[in-house]
Amino acid sequence: MPILHIEHLVDDYDAWKLNAFDADPIGRARSGVRSHRISRSTDDLNFVIIELEFGTKLEAEAMQTALRNLWRNPLVQIRAPTARIIETVDIMEY
Repeated sequence: MPILHIEHLVDDYDAWKLNAFDADPIGRARSGVRSHRISRSTDDLNFVIIELEFGTKLEAEAMQTALRNLWRNPLVQIRAPTARIIETVDIMEY
């Protein structure tokens, strides 16, 4: 399944989570997101990694475009955003 892998810095994780991510301004569910995972760097708790899983690459590409448009808004309080579509090709549990 395609995964949209997103990385960026926020000024305050808790505020970002509540006011940006949880507010869901671009509608994850209606855009085809099947699940999400949020991770943070242990060295910098304001460095956020988000993985959005989709059923199709087309859905992931549409979300990537929507995010890039959102990031152009000067009111969006994130720094150094990146987004790329990835696929898991191997998993091994130990």
